[in-house]
Amino acid sequence: MPARNPFAEYANNKILTASPAEVTLMLYEGAIKFCNIAIIAIDNGEIEKAHINIKKTQRIIEEFRNTLDRQYKVAEDFDRIYIYLLQRLFEANMKKDKAILEEVNMHLRSVRDTWKEVMRRNRQA
Repeated sequence: MPARNPFAEYANNKILTASPAEVTLMLYEGAIKFCNIAIIAIDNGEIEKAHINIKKTQRIIEEFRNTLDRQYKVAEDFDRIYIYLLQRLFEANMKKDKAILEEVNMHLRSVRDTWKEVMRRNRQA
């Protein structure tokens, strides 16, 4: 029988009890984290680790694209942002270019911060 991992149980419960807005925030945080890991991996010459984490970042952004509610006009704006980020991640992965990843991370942080502000305002309303 595997050992009980309280941290894994806590993380799983956090996800299962989160609102859709909180899950979205967690995904932004995850994309930023994986992008940061890829940057560090490039610095350390760990090419495979960089590739794996860039792909994780891409999968999160692809999920954002796939779940856009296209009945709202703002979805088109987000789709353009996500397409751009995916193109840049592809290029960063091909070249193992840290500068591109830092640019992507800057955009991810900006969108995450905007999302946090939207969540904050909705709690106040």
